[in-house]
Amino acid sequence: MKFKLFIFLFILNLTAFAQLPKGFVYLTEVAPDIIIELRYCSNNNFVGETIDGYNLEVCIVTKQTAIALKIIQEELKKQYLSLKIYDAYRPQRAVNHFWAWAKNINDTLMKQQFYPDVDKSNLFKEEYIATKSRHSSGSTVDITMVDLKTNVELDMGTSYDFFGKESWVFYGELTEQQIENRILLHNIMKKYGFRHYPKEWWHFTLANEPFKDQYFDFVIE
Repeated sequence: MKFKLFIFLFILNLTAFAQLPKGFVYLTEVAPDIIIELRYCSNNNFVGETIDGYNLEVCIVTKQTAIALKIIQEELKKQYLSLKIYDAYRPQRAVNHFWAWAKNINDTLMKQQFYPDVDKSNLFKEEYIATKSRHSSGSTVDITMVDLKTNVELDMGTSYDFFGKESWVFYGELTEQQIENRILLHNIMKKYGFRHYPKEWWHFTLANEPFKDQYFDFVIE
């Protein structure tokens, strides 16, 4: 009986994987030791609730992105470090959720934690929120690094998704260690084909992304 249950669950798992569009993979299939904490699959984000389309905490990316991340992870592990993913593929419906939230300027539940010095009405103008996201093309990741000796994230000067100049990649008013940590992340991502977004130290896109300017909307499950 237990064997039959195992076979059923195995087939069910394969079926779930097969539902991804061609060219996409679950990151755990390629690089199972990369740490994953999808913030939009919880209420620990700037909206303060689970975001539309995030039905399960699994990381989905294009195959090319997964392979590049695996190579980076192998190099970092030699330094007793690990990548940690906050977000990867993002359905268009999640971007729409952000857009609707940003238009409601009275909803400021998470302001003190994520955008204390930015007026919510300026989130579009200052390019923190947009109607389209590179994430929806599947080759963009929000990422940091973890010290494997302590299991603590490296100090990057701000938390993930902090809206403000402090999150800009080359913001100078940081400690020496924070600057070194950002440079380490930036350099290794660049080395293996990723380009950064200047206003977010955590945001990287594979330069040769296979689905550029294509915005997918399948749910994360």
